[in-house]
Amino acid sequence: MAEYSIELSYNNHEVFFQIPVLGEEIEVEGSGQGETHSVAGLGEINVIKAPKLKEISFSGVFPADMSNAIQSAGFDGPADFIRRIEDWMNKKRPIRFIYVSETLSINIPVSIEDFNYKEVGGAVGDWEYDISLKEFVFYAAKKVVFAKKVTATGAKKTATKTEPKRADERTKPKTVTVKSGDTLFIIAKKNLGDGSKYKEIQKLNGITDAQAKKLKIGTVIKLPG
Repeated sequence: MAEYSIELSYNNHEVFFQIPVLGEEIEVEGSGQGETHSVAGLGEINVIKAPKLKEISFSGVFPADMSNAIQSAGFDGPADFIRRIEDWMNKKRPIRFIYVSETLSINIPVSIEDFNYKEVGGAVGDWEYDISLKEFVFYAAKKVVFAKKVTATGAKKTATKTEPKRADERTKPKTVTVKSGDTLFIIAKKNLGDGSKYKEIQKLNGITDAQAKKLKIGTVIKLPG
């Protein structure tokens, strides 16, 4: 990317583009959400809590003439950028916002909260836009493991919590194409996160044990939902 750039990407960089013409400013808003309480003998106190999600907004133009704009493969004009952003909004999945400058870098997952655009009078084919993003935090339920602790009075259960794994930004494909070196175990591990699920793939695709030992390169295999 350029020394000063804004990039938006989807599905672990499967699709991405750089903002073709950088606007005059970008606004990043962050605030706390502390609570104020009155305590007898102390007076007013402030309870500090985790900060609110960052909000990012900027405006710009998608030019009809891209000759002097920052180029992104597959994006040749305003319609390509507008359709892609609206497609991401309809997918209801987070995208990644990457801002790079000489003094500051921001790289966070975000949701698209607002996206408005209009054609500019006097500049035929140019479309101005305003976009608002909000920081997205991946979340998952914590796994609780119960362990028995023997005491003098008998067995007692104690609960210990383990932190959830980092969420995967990728969307799960419905099919995969066999590549050199692939096995059903490798395909299950890579796409389902569990190599032992290879039997489900084998059954779904009607693959015999003999065929499973030597998968044909280029074969399209369905994945369980």
